[in-house]
Amino acid sequence: MTNLRRIIWLASYPKSGNTWMRSLLAHYFMPPGQAPDINNLRRFTTADIRQDFFDAANGAPFSTDSVSEWLRVRDKALRLIAGSKPGTHFVKTHCQAVQYMGHHLIPPDVTAGAVYMLRNPFDLAPSFARHQSADIDTAIDRMMNPETMMGTDTGIRDALGRWDTHIEAWTGAPGLPRHVVRYEDMLDKPAKVMRGLLDFLSVKPDSAKLAKAIKATTFEAMKKQEEAHGFFERPAGMQAFFAKGQAGVWREDLTPAQVGRIREAFLPTLEKWYPELLEETAAVAAAG
Repeated sequence: MTNLRRIIWLASYPKSGNTWMRSLLAHYFMPPGQAPDINNLRRFTTADIRQDFFDAANGAPFSTDSVSEWLRVRDKALRLIAGSKPGTHFVKTHCQAVQYMGHHLIPPDVTAGAVYMLRNPFDLAPSFARHQSADIDTAIDRMMNPETMMGTDTGIRDALGRWDTHIEAWTGAPGLPRHVVRYEDMLDKPAKVMRGLLDFLSVKPDSAKLAKAIKATTFEAMKKQEEAHGFFERPAGMQAFFAKGQAGVWREDLTPAQVGRIREAFLPTLEKWYPELLEETAAVAAAG
């Protein structure tokens, strides 16, 4: 039987740096002058919501209102995606690494490894709200809901769940080779973070290529691309996909009550992944 363990997942909760990471990797690995812009990243990588793979797996144009039908066809589509290139390759996902209704959302038999990106939930909440065309309290509700899903018009879904269980599922998946990247660390020291990632991928870093890739994929560079050409991955109703891209925006965007809600809901995960935020967020929440 053909070994299809070829997918290296680029996994994250939405608005945690996945597009940035895909762009960085594309600019690093593709030949000079051939790296895609934000609207053609599929030249380098793909995603687990690609309509064409679902159509092929279904044997006809795919469209459904049924979660079970999505899961049935997803199993086949992921095998087509895994077999679409001869070696390991990157695939974007926002799904949790769990079993859902008896199906592995991230099947071990097509998985070679994962790069998992996370972002602190205080900054994530206002960005996720813009992504969902919702107010911040509604976005926080969705981040706290274990049944949260997103989807395409044809019923291809992203099973997100809660922000904290998403992280726990990916960082604790047994037997999964993984490398974890915090969005805030990418902002602060992108070269150091990328060197760590390349080491995980068993790739010797090329300093010149890395510097060019980082320069080409700054937040401002991608924002300008969106302003000039749009971004086809931007959800309907969302004014701008690349809005702020900074760390610490929660201090202006969230109320003390919202900080308190997020802190209370996700405290164990914050203690593990964002201990530097515990004292300040506790003080802000108490001040409200």
